[in-house]
Amino acid sequence: MTAEAPTAPTVPYGQLVPVAVHFDDLDALGLLHNARYPLLVERAWTELWNARGVRFDGDWATAGDACNAVRELVIGYEAPVTRPGAYAVHLWLERLGTTGLTYGFRLCSADGATTYARGTRVLVRLDADTLRPAPWSEGFRQAGRELLRPAG
Repeated sequence: MTAEAPTAPTVPYGQLVPVAVHFDDLDALGLLHNARYPLLVERAWTELWNARGVRFDGDWATAGDACNAVRELVIGYEAPVTRPGAYAVHLWLERLGTTGLTYGFRLCSADGATTYARGTRVLVRLDADTLRPAPWSEGFRQAGRELLRPAG
């Protein structure tokens, strides 16, 4: 009898990206420090796009869709994270515009069942020379459409 590999948790839309909370991410009360939540989301977002070939390698002129900036971040804390370990970030797109997007996120248990925080973040794609809004590439838009949350 062979052991089967555990199946990855699924979500109805978007993607669940594993993240780790370390002991030094906790504050003096033993809770995940509020500033670590957006950091974990950023790391998950970066991993998700790196896997799709969108990455920043140190050169803004060739960064393409990775040349973007945060316009807005909204986060609500729902339950405290009280110990280090395996967690996940559920990521999806709420809106995909010509030069900007809004993505939703949840910091949650590794299986996606328990939500600790949720929010949205608005990104704007920038032209590396002018730092003005620039359109997302068609490849980025195609990958982004796969992450769109269904209307309803």
